[in-house]
Amino acid sequence: MYFLDVQGTLISDVDKTPIEGSIEFVETLNAQNIPYMVVTNNTKKASSDFYNYLTSLGFNFSYEKYLDPLMLLESRVSKEAVAAYGAKEFLETLQSMGYTLNYTNPKTVLIAIKEDFSADEYAQMIDFLLAGAKLVGMHETSIYAKNTKRYPGVGAILKMLEFATSSQYEVVGKPSTAFYNEALSRLKQQHHDATFRKITMISDDVKGDLGGAKELGMQSIFVTSGKYKTAQEIVPFLQENLKPDFIYKNMDNILKSHPLERV
Repeated sequence: MYFLDVQGTLISDVDKTPIEGSIEFVETLNAQNIPYMVVTNNTKKASSDFYNYLTSLGFNFSYEKYLDPLMLLESRVSKEAVAAYGAKEFLETLQSMGYTLNYTNPKTVLIAIKEDFSADEYAQMIDFLLAGAKLVGMHETSIYAKNTKRYPGVGAILKMLEFATSSQYEVVGKPSTAFYNEALSRLKQQHHDATFRKITMISDDVKGDLGGAKELGMQSIFVTSGKYKTAQEIVPFLQENLKPDFIYKNMDNILKSHPLERV
């Protein structure tokens, strides 16, 4: 059984096209009746829109096998008085979901990702948190990769704000336990015996996605087709218990070298 990351794993961070072997990997899971969930930290597009985009690229899976943080947001964050930070598309999506953006006296500071956060935005976040606002991250990625550059991910920004204000934070998407529990619940609809220990998580985010997966008992496969150019950039510096179980260049290498377990 598998949880499959999207950005940097199934599709390229550079041009959003399918990474070598990714469409074939999903087709193999379908053909062999192996349960899986596509679990992404997408926040820029409405969930159905991003799912439709993936299928337009040639990925063949049903919407029931798709999960992103926006699908859990309403159960985790009140729609009232939210100071949201992220890409323009994220803010527009929030408003389309009925969220009221408030940058005067917010109850929640909600962080997504973009490459050009300003010092003034960080200062505003800090003021709101010191005034008592709740801190929530849409996900907890370590690095955000775009246009061949790598920026601090939402997880890195949350850690910075936590250190600056002593505010604890919550995470909606990966690698929060709530998100993985929801993914597991949906996976059980495909196979009722699904447990975390029977699942292998595949991702390019070895600190965020895979670290959280390991803590829940999942096996992990790290692909170097996304945020990191080589495993040597990051794996030697991880805690031993959080190091990935397997490392491959991309999904094509997994398909050719890693046995896929049938149900």
